[in-house]
Amino acid sequence: MANGPKRMTRQRMIILEELRKVTSHPTADELYELVRERLPRVSLGTVYRNLEVLSETGEILKLESAGSQKRFDGDTSEHYHVRCTCCGRVGDVDVSGDVALPDLANFRCEGFSLSRASLEFYGLCDDCRAAAARGECRMPETATDVRQ
Repeated sequence: MANGPKRMTRQRMIILEELRKVTSHPTADELYELVRERLPRVSLGTVYRNLEVLSETGEILKLESAGSQKRFDGDTSEHYHVRCTCCGRVGDVDVSGDVALPDLANFRCEGFSLSRASLEFYGLCDDCRAAAARGECRMPETATDVRQ
């Protein structure tokens, strides 16, 4: 099987369209539920495979964090993300002014050739912060004190 360019199938196009409609950075399972509204017979495996292809071709971003489910972003522009340390929700960070990652050429890592970097912020989403303040949410030990 050749590893050439992947053609844009109807299923892949619908998965991409549905991902680009939302800003919630869904997991594959969450996106599967959205896609099923348009393609009732689509399988979860098809959604997973197509998300991998779309990620490999640069059509979407795959957001990976240790211990968390992968999430996907239809916005491939350079931007930053914030992840809730309680529920795992991911959002975009609105940065004012001209803020960019440092130039990779300025970094040296013995035994590595740097190709890219990412910056992710962590905090509590409004829902988890409110639930924790009411004593309704047990936050992980790494979460920040909600009274701050």
